[in-house]
Amino acid sequence: MARLCAIVIGLTYLTQATLSAAETKSKDVPPVLQFKAKSLEGKDVDLSQYKGKVLLIVNVASRCGYTPQYKGLEQLHEKFGKEGLVVMGFPCNQFLRQEPGDPQQIREFCTEKYNVKFDLFEKIDVKGPHQTPIYKWLTSREATPTDPGDVKWNFEKFLVGKDGKVVARYRSGVKPESPQVVEAIEAELKK
Repeated sequence: MARLCAIVIGLTYLTQATLSAAETKSKDVPPVLQFKAKSLEGKDVDLSQYKGKVLLIVNVASRCGYTPQYKGLEQLHEKFGKEGLVVMGFPCNQFLRQEPGDPQQIREFCTEKYNVKFDLFEKIDVKGPHQTPIYKWLTSREATPTDPGDVKWNFEKFLVGKDGKVVARYRSGVKPESPQVVEAIEAELKK
């Protein structure tokens, strides 16, 4: 009986310690990074690994009029990656089915056509009933008080500062290499 009590006490302590660690993590990690995702190759990615980085989160597609923006996104990755910028591409097939490919086809297209080396994730929904949690947060009034609401098209960009707060939201027509995006990234990297 004493041994059983010791086991129960030990399990209770372990559970409390685990919960405390989870609570501490959620306090230390900004909301945008408290999610998990899968890489394009299907590997689990804990987004908390990007803590302290400047993020440019973009829903991408291979057959869109804005697809050439892959080039500008890769240029930003090459130019600012070592300084702490992480470009995160989330393929999405919700807008006129402009990303029909499977993960291998998406990777081949991005590599062969645009030499993409920035982080690509599995295909997701950025709106609607199956909206992925990170996009549910990004489009919320809490995250983006001045411009909340659904993603309207491919290649919408969310710039997230080192503190995990959305600094700016750029609609599809704003090119990644445009002065307003580059200046905002540079300003965030200096903080």
